[in-house]
Amino acid sequence: MRRRAIELVVNGDRYEVAVEPWRSLAEVLREDLGLTGTKIGCNHGDCGACTVILDGRSVCSCLTLAVEAEGLAITTIEGLAPSGQELHPLQQAFVERGAVQCGFCTPGMILNAKQLLDETPRPSEEEIRHALSGNLCRCTGYAKIVDAIRHAAGRTDGKEGG
Repeated sequence: MRRRAIELVVNGDRYEVAVEPWRSLAEVLREDLGLTGTKIGCNHGDCGACTVILDGRSVCSCLTLAVEAEGLAITTIEGLAPSGQELHPLQQAFVERGAVQCGFCTPGMILNAKQLLDETPRPSEEEIRHALSGNLCRCTGYAKIVDAIRHAAGRTDGKEGG
């Protein structure tokens, strides 16, 4: 099969890339656009490490074909703090609350948390745990991650940016 030229809108920037139709969004983000914050863990949609926000919904980018994302708004972890100078409140909360250990799952956790806080500014612990049910972490045991999200919710009052 031949490559297909597509336009991706990632973190507000437009990119034209030529991709094979079977390549995943995760592969294209990492390999073609150099956005390595999106991690590829299981490559089967089971771990959540590759989570991005696609038109307002968190998705596993390893299961999403790049051609399916053409023209849609894609937010990666890099898009939450585009200046690189100031962290997004969720990122800051993860640092402050010790919710980052090896860091591999962190981008997916934060993006799922962002979608949750965009929809539910003051989530309960049960709502947070449900929102993260598709994300696996082998380091923290989730208590610090849940704490960080609750902390960010209190700090931001649901007025998430980025």
